[in-house]
Amino acid sequence: MGSLKVDVKWGKEVFKNIEIDANEPPLMFKNQLFSLTGVAPERQKIMVKGGLLKDDTEWAKAGIKPGQKLMMMGTADVVPTAPTGNQVFMEDLPEEEQDVTGLAKYGAGLQNMGNTCYMNSTLQCFYGVRELRTAMDSYTLPQGSSSQPDHRLAHAAKGVFEDLQRLSKPVPPLGFWMMLRQAYPQFDAQISRGGQTGFQQQDAEECWTNLMHSLRTSVKDPSDATMSIVDKLFGVKLRTSLKCEESGEVIEEDTTALSLKCNISIEVNDLSEGLRLGLKDDREKNSEALGRSALFAGGSKITELPPYLTVQMVRFFFKADVQQKAKILRKVNFPMVLDTYEFASEELKARLAGPRSSEAAVEEEADQASKRQKREAQAKEDKEAADKAAAKKAAKAGTASETPAASDATTPSPPAGTAAPAPDAASSAAKPDGDAELVDAQPSGTSAAELRAKYAGQPTGRYDLTAVLTHKGRSADSGHYVAWVKQPDGTWVQFDDEELIVRKQDEVLALSGGGDWHMAYLLLYRQRMVQA
Repeated sequence: MGSLKVDVKWGKEVFKNIEIDANEPPLMFKNQLFSLTGVAPERQKIMVKGGLLKDDTEWAKAGIKPGQKLMMMGTADVVPTAPTGNQVFMEDLPEEEQDVTGLAKYGAGLQNMGNTCYMNSTLQCFYGVRELRTAMDSYTLPQGSSSQPDHRLAHAAKGVFEDLQRLSKPVPPLGFWMMLRQAYPQFDAQISRGGQTGFQQQDAEECWTNLMHSLRTSVKDPSDATMSIVDKLFGVKLRTSLKCEESGEVIEEDTTALSLKCNISIEVNDLSEGLRLGLKDDREKNSEALGRSALFAGGSKITELPPYLTVQMVRFFFKADVQQKAKILRKVNFPMVLDTYEFASEELKARLAGPRSSEAAVEEEADQASKRQKREAQAKEDKEAADKAAAKKAAKAGTASETPAASDATTPSPPAGTAAPAPDAASSAAKPDGDAELVDAQPSGTSAAELRAKYAGQPTGRYDLTAVLTHKGRSADSGHYVAWVKQPDGTWVQFDDEELIVRKQDEVLALSGGGDWHMAYLLLYRQRMVQA
């Protein structure tokens, strides 16, 4: 029977050219409809020859013809639940909602549908962006857009996000997987090994980029219907300046990118060096002055920073002799806090100056407070030691009634005409009245509190690492992809398909490469703002 396309009528809406793969059970077809309508497969009633289409119905016996219109009934509304006021025990919950690991607060795993770790790790990194989740919550499939691949993929992604939030058991992303393959056929490639055919491993960066493109064209900012949520959250505005040394011509271009490239060469040891290399731009262009192609050299500067910054570690290159992507294993360190100031245009640097001075003042204030606490703690410790020594000395000299305690002894006055010794810093800091407290000088000018109030909510140019997508193996089209996502409580969680593993920050920083272990391929940073 192969495959065929049908139309499906659901209520007043008709979904055109829905593909049926006769090699897959009807459950796959129902999951496809679920991604379009929101009607769960178990609540779908699809009329075919001989009755209703069941999950195990043989397609040959269903009598479906190409172009046929099928009728589907079922509600997309949430199934009514019991009143929330009653106490519910874990053992009374459905098995898929029972949090037996204690990790359900971080989401759930995603089942591997057959070499789909590239897709699962991408979805987990996107799910970790809470502003994107909020936009997806309010997204609805526009009327008449059911045949548009970008909207269908966005709607399927929304379904996966809802399942990750609701369930604790691993989620099967069947609907999303099917929509991804339809929107981008390269992900439908199959491979035969040992007489068996299966889906081929794919490049996670291609999945990331294509999903970003689909969401960019279909999902709007909830607060501004004219603005793409992807451009708002991930769009990096760049100004490229190129100069031809032969003619003196200068070309300037303004563009918006959704990621920065960290190029890797033998001289690159850390992320900043790779970004510097990635922003360099030497290319041949047509010179109007010379009437021919000429070399234009220059680079790009950032003119506007986004809330989230994506960085691709350019680890793969195409080897013509073997016709496949090879991997650069070189170790490239990346920081937990990325400072983008050196990559900013002069105009952007001027806008960042105030917020950065506020952040520096706050850090200085915190540093001085820490030093003051250490001094006070040391003074207290010294005083306790002196009291113990005095008490011990008094005990040896006799009882307190016979010999005054050292702490009660009168300090002899200095000889006439001699100044009293100045108290040292430790004893001064220990004085309860604080009159003689010696502290580090406060920065002159505006206080840290005033700077915080003035620049509250403004970007500093610094970014905190929030997610890492890693690859293990020697080729982009093989090996294994995993997501490492920082949670709101500061915990790092590794999402390895179905499995969730709590990780330490040092383990994340160890993903810098240099061997066959997991190494960073895509980095996602969250913008650091001045706190009020």
